[in-house]
Amino acid sequence: MSVTLIGKHEKDARASRDAMALPLNEMMAQDKSICYVDCDLMGCVNTKQLRKNYPDRAFEAGIAEGNGAGICAGLAATGKKVFFHSFGTFSSRRCYDQIYMSAAYAGLPVHVLGSDAGVTAAFNGGTHMPLEDGAMYLSIPEATVTDPCDYAQLESVVRQLPGITKGVTYTRFVRKDIIQVYADGSQFEIGKGVVLHESDKDVCTVVASGIMVDEALKAYEALQTEGIAVRLIDMFTWKPLDEALLAKAARETGAIVTAENHNTCCGLGSVVANCLVKNCPVPMEFVGVQDQFGQVGPQAFLMDEYGLRAANIVAAVKKAVARK
Repeated sequence: MSVTLIGKHEKDARASRDAMALPLNEMMAQDKSICYVDCDLMGCVNTKQLRKNYPDRAFEAGIAEGNGAGICAGLAATGKKVFFHSFGTFSSRRCYDQIYMSAAYAGLPVHVLGSDAGVTAAFNGGTHMPLEDGAMYLSIPEATVTDPCDYAQLESVVRQLPGITKGVTYTRFVRKDIIQVYADGSQFEIGKGVVLHESDKDVCTVVASGIMVDEALKAYEALQTEGIAVRLIDMFTWKPLDEALLAKAARETGAIVTAENHNTCCGLGSVVANCLVKNCPVPMEFVGVQDQFGQVGPQAFLMDEYGLRAANIVAAVKKAVARK
């Protein structure tokens, strides 16, 4: 793993979907066993180029995600390395049974990509807002679940997926506007958390993923001005979880706060809590959507509405530390 943190809270000029589409185009040129299946959203994620460049390996399943998942399982059964995309709601809820039975239960590696993660679905509204997609895939035996935070991290994850040959994978990501956290070329290892800040004076550890990594960096800066030292971990892989890193952080800092763009009752916070209760129980607080449905609105409004801000992380850190 070779990571360069930028963390200036600046928006990336590129569409983050290209961190999936462009590497896939390159990978398909190099590896003729890679296939791609989409559900009427190639225009949304810039993968029409795959259909044009590889018409025999890039398929349009239409608005029929269950059938698309079945196609993916069939392709995987013939030895193909299969990528399957739809909006996060549809690549989880709409085709869960087919993914579970036809792919996962059958031992076939299908790499599922779910765009517009959490509140980033914005004006598409509650019907299109995946706040439970990660939970559904976490419940599948031997699955890999990731929540990359920016362009560089998403690209690194996508390039590693063909190498995962056991179990289905699920990558939830932001399709359009995103904050740049890492320098291009940063390399991440699926299953390993990234320590962004640490010191021997840390009184709490913040564990974040996805769009909440930038909010956690802002919270870190705000707490620094108050003289409160915290450790910061980007836990972009929810499963398999980096349990050793979490246990070490809990032992050394004595408190944990998780931050996720997902329902807290069944996502990153829940898997972290499950890890710590077995290894090193400490006071813990959860920042994220609090067992709620999505709604229509600008992403900024939704982040305020659901408490997905640096200020919420700051408050949670203070509450966790007070409980020590």
